[in-house]
Amino acid sequence: MTDTEKSYAYDHDPIPFRFFQSVERFHVEELPLRPATGRGEWLLLKLRKRDLSTWRLLNILKAATGASDREIGYAGLKDKAATTIQYITLPARYEKGLKNLATERIELLEVRKTRGPIRPGDLRGNRFRILLDRLEGGDAERLIRVAGHVASGGIPNYFGYQRFGEDGRAWEQGREIARSGKRLKGAKERLLVAAWQSHLFNGWLAERLRAGKIVDTHTPEKAAKLLGWPRELAAALQRQEHPFKLFHGDLMRRPGKERLHNCKDPDREARAFQRRRSIPTGLLPGAKAWRARGDARHLEEPWDDPELDTLPGDRREAWIWPEDLRARRDEKRGGVWLEFTLPAGAYATTYLEELARRPLAPAKERKR
Repeated sequence: MTDTEKSYAYDHDPIPFRFFQSVERFHVEELPLRPATGRGEWLLLKLRKRDLSTWRLLNILKAATGASDREIGYAGLKDKAATTIQYITLPARYEKGLKNLATERIELLEVRKTRGPIRPGDLRGNRFRILLDRLEGGDAERLIRVAGHVASGGIPNYFGYQRFGEDGRAWEQGREIARSGKRLKGAKERLLVAAWQSHLFNGWLAERLRAGKIVDTHTPEKAAKLLGWPRELAAALQRQEHPFKLFHGDLMRRPGKERLHNCKDPDREARAFQRRRSIPTGLLPGAKAWRARGDARHLEEPWDDPELDTLPGDRREAWIWPEDLRARRDEKRGGVWLEFTLPAGAYATTYLEELARRPLAPAKERKR
């Protein structure tokens, strides 16, 4: 399979806010996985950038210091149309070149020594502060109320639209590259193939949520008929309170742990999932990826790509919880500021789309 419509986890009425991404309205700060050690042969830079992509930031750093691509480390890629605080590492011998770094769009906030470079993914999470406006009547209070409810219950961990390029179809190029049998050339091809991996994951996740909604809104007999499953399975799934239903063979992960375990008792695992003690994972197809088993594998297989071995595979948590939510009315702008923290690799726009119950157009600030 290659395409499916996104499914939402909640059934509240859509909230008609405007999401307009710009350096004034979209702020994100990386939360590093570990602090600088204060000693060592590397520098940990804390930088604030505005209206600048991470790739452009890295090129400016190379020009200012003379460091090579391989010597500059970063934990994650951040949007251009935003104000972001990001951490970068480079060897300490390039410290003198940092005096050439200052620009209107880059501010060096802190420099500390540390013992090793940052690698992609070396984050505890990201802290977001986003303005949503054009709220009328009681929509601002409803947004605040729904945001708290959704954060408490958690959200499906979809990849955001940013993953798929300006036209949303980068995964198509990635699919062709992945199936060509050729070695990947450069970062662009790796990103395109990663978009194909992400598209498959999103499709699987949407289908799992769609099936769960059918189970929750029909009798076991009707749900079984619609899904083509045994009545006994539909009845068993109805006992699970969570909108994401667990099956025999799902691969689960304890919070904060890398090790996976097999779901042998869906009812027991569902109770642990409800208490945030066990989280289902979905497949990112690729080399050495773990596949689900049993019933869960049957649901996963249409969203697998056995030919994709040019990138490492992985398992991605299917569900996440926005943490430390704060909401503040902005009467002057007729909007609401939402502040929240998401784990590394999660997309703020996925949370916002769950609140809006619609896709968010990637409208960004235009240069005048």
